[in-house]
Amino acid sequence: MKTKAILFFLISFSLVVQSYSPIQAQKSNINTKSRTIITTDGEIDDVDSFIRMLLYANEFKIEGLVYSSSQWHYKGDEKGTMFISEMENTAKRYGKRTALRWPGTTWIQELLAEYEKVHPNLLQHDKTFPSATALRKLVKVGNIDFEGEMDKETEGSEWIKNILLDNNPQPIYLQIWGGTNTVARALKSIEDTYKNTSKWAEIYEKVSKKAIIYAVLDQDATYKKYIAPNWPKIKVFYNSDQFWCFAYPWPRVVPNELQAFLRGEFMAKNIIQKHGPLLEKYYAWGDGQKQAGDEEHTHGNMADAQKYKMTQYDFISEGDSPAYFQLLDVGLMSKDHPEYGGWGGRMVQSKDNPHRWEDGKHVTDFNPFTNKQDASFPQTRWIEALQLDFAARANWCIKPFKEANHAPKIIVKGNTIKKVKAGTNITLEASAIDPDGNAVDFKFWQYQEAGTSSEKANIDQTLPNAANISIPAGLKTGETIHIIVEGKDRGQPALIRYQRIILTGE
Repeated sequence: MKTKAILFFLISFSLVVQSYSPIQAQKSNINTKSRTIITTDGEIDDVDSFIRMLLYANEFKIEGLVYSSSQWHYKGDEKGTMFISEMENTAKRYGKRTALRWPGTTWIQELLAEYEKVHPNLLQHDKTFPSATALRKLVKVGNIDFEGEMDKETEGSEWIKNILLDNNPQPIYLQIWGGTNTVARALKSIEDTYKNTSKWAEIYEKVSKKAIIYAVLDQDATYKKYIAPNWPKIKVFYNSDQFWCFAYPWPRVVPNELQAFLRGEFMAKNIIQKHGPLLEKYYAWGDGQKQAGDEEHTHGNMADAQKYKMTQYDFISEGDSPAYFQLLDVGLMSKDHPEYGGWGGRMVQSKDNPHRWEDGKHVTDFNPFTNKQDASFPQTRWIEALQLDFAARANWCIKPFKEANHAPKIIVKGNTIKKVKAGTNITLEASAIDPDGNAVDFKFWQYQEAGTSSEKANIDQTLPNAANISIPAGLKTGETIHIIVEGKDRGQPALIRYQRIILTGE
């Protein structure tokens, strides 16, 4: 996410579980992995999102790494053409420019060179981590000359177009870390090629069903001006409020009780320092680093860190990471159901477009730290789990399998979707498979905002791995109650996984 103006507002009982061999842990079914393309404008928080993403590159099938532009970053046409933003706040802040804070088109390749150094160690933890060589072939330059430029076909837009048109019926998740302009150009090229042909209806439906956009804000006007009116059936997950807890203003969004996971003491010890060359490139407050091309990246200067009441190695921002958090299978069943809520946030179906899910001030979760409804908490609630998971992945860069921790798989007896009668009781029994043989502690809780019922279920955890659920008498037919079975292992760092149970009134 690219909202530099925001920067200036900163103020400061357990169950012993089964184990299975490392060989089993390293096997993953590549055919079930989500296909994804990342488009990025290269802001410093994109760099940090990208570094973390590489540590999860075994969890999805990356099919494109595309440089794009945004309202905050564009290259210019190198002809002296003056440009002013279509976005009001950016236009007011920067006025007319020939280029804006452009970080170049080599930083992805540079990070892949560092990834290549830790790749042999990552393979000890999962054999399906893609090679740096394979990932380099996916790096393409898209529409970068100006914010919102989509007039010309580019290598990146053509790459996206061809994937949308290929014969693989699997969805392709288009992560928008900057503007939507390169994706818009790809769609426009498809329209230009087929609209006046007999194939247009078939192509239109194919692409509309295949493309899924996860966007963090609107960072140019191309979604509103082109994609929304011309491709209204494309599924969109839109995060405009919840990502703030993972972006520049996190110190005033994240409750004090969770801030330790983003502070320098945690970040330096568990992630940045002594975890290999890739993580050394991770940008943090007061780290002495400076991104080429962006004069506003002064976070590495300790004087600036102190000015904003930050301490050395404090987290800066990963505003775009929720786009791939959405694709991680951690047991929350939310990848294609953003209304369920998960590591990628919680969105609701738009009243104006049934193919669009969005957050907003009206989409809130109860924040137990403030005892208030909170528009950021659908994302904030997962910070501990996310940061512990990041720390574990950082260890994968330097430690052999037996010395690192790996997430458990949580299993609940019976079906994950259960029909229940109002006023009755059911028992949920959980178990876990842990790759390292660690014990796993269970917690059962209701994700009330994820369900369609306003009723609260009574949860009595009678045993370390079981809970009695009292179904509310007021539960109506068809209404749902979501119970999250959360398992936290006793490894270092402790890792958290889940199984969601959806109770539906009969």
